[in-house]
Amino acid sequence: MAIEINKEVSTGTVEQRMVYESGNEMAAYAAHQINYHVMGYFPISPSTEVAQFLDLMKANGQHDIKLIPADGEHGSAGICYGASAAGGRVFNATSSNGYLYMLEQMPVQSGTRFPMVMNLVCRSVSGPLDIHGDHSDLYFALNTGWPILMCRDPQAVYDMNIMALKLAEDPEVRLPVLVASDGYFTSHQKRRVQTFAHRADVHAFVGEHSPDGFKHVLDRNNPITVGPYMNEPDYINNCYQQSIAMYKAADVYDRIRQEYAALTGRDYPILDQYRMDDAEVAVFLMNSASEIIKDVVDQLRAKGIKAGSVAPNMIRPFPAKQIAEALRGVKAVTIGDRADSYGGHGGNMTNEIKAALFTHGAKDTLVVSRIYGLGGKDFYAEDGHHLFELAIEAANTGKVDVPFDYWGHTPGDPAKAPKRVLEPLKYEDLKTGLITVDRDAASGKLKVKVPPVRQLTKKPKRLAPGHGACPGCGIFSGLELFFKGIEGDIVALYQTGCAMVVTTGFPYSSHKATYIHNLFQNGAATLSGVVEMFWERKRRGELDQYGLKDDFTFVMITGDGGMDIGMGPAIGSALRNHKMIILEYDNEGYMNTGAQLSYSTPLGHRTSTSNVGKHQGGKLFHHKDTAQIMAATNIPYVFTGSESLPQDLLRKAAKAQYYAQNVGLVYGKILITCPLNWLSEEKIGQTLIDDAVNSCFFPLYEVEEGITSITFNPEDKGKRIPLGDWLKNMGKTKHMTRPEYAEALKMFEDEVERRWQRLKAKHENAYL
Repeated sequence: MAIEINKEVSTGTVEQRMVYESGNEMAAYAAHQINYHVMGYFPISPSTEVAQFLDLMKANGQHDIKLIPADGEHGSAGICYGASAAGGRVFNATSSNGYLYMLEQMPVQSGTRFPMVMNLVCRSVSGPLDIHGDHSDLYFALNTGWPILMCRDPQAVYDMNIMALKLAEDPEVRLPVLVASDGYFTSHQKRRVQTFAHRADVHAFVGEHSPDGFKHVLDRNNPITVGPYMNEPDYINNCYQQSIAMYKAADVYDRIRQEYAALTGRDYPILDQYRMDDAEVAVFLMNSASEIIKDVVDQLRAKGIKAGSVAPNMIRPFPAKQIAEALRGVKAVTIGDRADSYGGHGGNMTNEIKAALFTHGAKDTLVVSRIYGLGGKDFYAEDGHHLFELAIEAANTGKVDVPFDYWGHTPGDPAKAPKRVLEPLKYEDLKTGLITVDRDAASGKLKVKVPPVRQLTKKPKRLAPGHGACPGCGIFSGLELFFKGIEGDIVALYQTGCAMVVTTGFPYSSHKATYIHNLFQNGAATLSGVVEMFWERKRRGELDQYGLKDDFTFVMITGDGGMDIGMGPAIGSALRNHKMIILEYDNEGYMNTGAQLSYSTPLGHRTSTSNVGKHQGGKLFHHKDTAQIMAATNIPYVFTGSESLPQDLLRKAAKAQYYAQNVGLVYGKILITCPLNWLSEEKIGQTLIDDAVNSCFFPLYEVEEGITSITFNPEDKGKRIPLGDWLKNMGKTKHMTRPEYAEALKMFEDEVERRWQRLKAKHENAYL
């Protein structure tokens, strides 16, 4: 993270510097100045950059935060909870479905009163999948018991992150605090930001870390029980105490923000009011849109219209009384919610403001509710004028004709309805008869007949060529080669990842066969539900009408970390032994979110969260052996494959189909090139795959009904090469061939050799 710093005169009393950075960068910058103990994290757009920037600063020795890459957001929340219970300062950042995945942990942390700070970089909640900004994830946070601070711009992201820790640790509060900013609008927007010039001044403001005044699990002289089972009346008493702490958070925040304003010259009152002193009409908006509406207020004021705007800097606890006072003389207000509370006749802010007006005696103010800006839809001044027009009309007529509606949606046009471009694949073309798999009655072994690849060129591709993958991406050549070995009809489920994102931009799709998408963590469970419904409906005779000639082959395509965050459901599906194939394309990282490390990233490899610098030399731990993990579940067939041996992969695909249709679950793993994030030339993709196999980093083998067989041994073929010959051709690994990284290279070589020798032992002994 390279921040350009210039000194600038500040109206505060502390020395400050001016930078020009984004919201994500400022969240990371504040965290590094605080120098938290631990950050447990998992990448999800648009919050991913926060961890990336912190890792880059860590590699350069700018902070001491222990960055812990979790297996998913649920795991990251657990890491943070444990670290907080252990008495340290804890930080995290997430977005959207990632926040929902950790949601059950949120009330646990607040209910047991362990402080931390988490940035929620707000993004729409799927489905369908949308990675852009709205407040649908934020609204899920309202009932978790966390105070919530709001950030309208990168400056506020920095300032609120500094104040949030002081608020969380205050003896009257002792609650985890959420800092919310708008995804992409604020997270990636570059703005001038003033920061504390010296870390010591940050520490002086937030206070030195002193957990000894509170209970934690590392005090051996005072053992405690955290999170006991609690009956009534104790539980309601616990909740009451938590509620009191939440409401006290408003007063504590008010004190903290005044202290901060004296230091920096920047003030964040609980409710930001713009030209509200004599306003007759107003608009309520939150975060980034609340700045745009101020220009609209000025434009209306120039026309003689008494307009004003209201925006909260804190929504938990909700500033009900302040809002009612601000709107008391206002004839009509339009409340813009950037998320719907489906069925609630208005978004969460609308209904809470209505309650505030009723409770605090401002019932005469008319309320118009509009949902706007969903899925990252931009908010312009023109939109602001429309929201004011609604309030002005209500003020003039004394009534609200349409209390609740959406703004910015467009009516559908039947003439533009998506039409089928490609006809469904013909069964006759998919069932070539050139591939056969039979079980030998005497030996019980499978006999596989696979023709040369050239004889399968007429077999139609399962994916149309209109996808948006990066140049040189190995996913689709690898998948299509595997699919050549599958006869007949398939139903494919793709977890979130590169292969999913670049093939399904609505209203288009590159998939010629039936396709399902579900999130990282639940693909295997979802497809197992499809599989069991197929067999049950077939048993009942409900599928006869569709002319199905053979049973479907069900295939789940996973990658980009899907076998990290989704490992639990995958193992569950394996233990239940559903008749399906899980095929993992391994590109050694979370590439669809920007090349963060995954558990399949090898030791020492550079990613955006395992940077290379004076204090860090790439990823710090070894890669996960997914194939061996899945083999340990005793499923009938496990294999690894690669384009470097196409006939080998075709044979394994044919076997996989046989087992998936007749016996149970199959897991396969194929190595895929990613030139963009491997920092390699596109034209050497095939060479890199060959070298990975020939160096024994990615051995080709199968585990068939518990018996391991190496299907290609580079030593027997005289093709084995040193690992360094593979590493030197990729920008992400060439540093490992330099003398200063000799120790890391040796550790990597030793681990690859250990796994290779173990594999050979299993190949030679059927009982291993």
